[in-house]
Amino acid sequence: MPKQIKAILFDIDGTLVDSNDFHVLAWEEAFAGIGARFDRQTIHDQIGKGTDNLVPTLLPDLDDDAVEKLGDAHGAAFKTKYLDRAKPFADARALLAHAHGNGQQVVLASSASGEELDHYLGLLDARALVGETTSGDDVEQTKPAPDIFATALAKLDGLAPDEVIVVGDTPYDIEAAAKCGMAAVAVRSGGFPDAVLTRAGAVAIYDDAAALLADYAASPLGAGNPTA
Repeated sequence: MPKQIKAILFDIDGTLVDSNDFHVLAWEEAFAGIGARFDRQTIHDQIGKGTDNLVPTLLPDLDDDAVEKLGDAHGAAFKTKYLDRAKPFADARALLAHAHGNGQQVVLASSASGEELDHYLGLLDARALVGETTSGDDVEQTKPAPDIFATALAKLDGLAPDEVIVVGDTPYDIEAAAKCGMAAVAVRSGGFPDAVLTRAGAVAIYDDAAALLADYAASPLGAGNPTA
């Protein structure tokens, strides 16, 4: 019998907050600033990665300084034009509250900046529900590298990877979780196809936070079988 899930690491963008399309627009603007153009689907396919992994995938010849400047341009565009337009998905806070009420540790683990993560904590009214957070500012490499989830896991009082599960919307969440020995549940709200999420290793796929909450007891987050 699998161990009971004692902690849940939640991604934010595309999982709890409807922001992926806004990130696409902000990246489009950042790329246009250096004369680079990609169609929005190409950019969307990279959402979930931080600057350090997203930019080199699309522009592999840039040096580190140019990558950092592009990340700053994206961050500035997102903060000034889109951050205040991003809204929580239906029942996102209720999902966190249910996990918290279930005695499970609730952790936000995102490639977003620390400033954005703090904004979302307030937006979700989740400060009293969330025990730990890890942002892109806390690590050397963002998803799909394992650093963000590994850092979060290290904060969880010695919990084993099979006592912790990840909820995310991108294949990069799922891949990063697997590198830490953790299972991951995917949600479709970030706009990635089931085939992509399944290929990455998702143990279950739900439409969104509300659907996951509705099936919580029977889902891998519940006290049952995390591989169901």
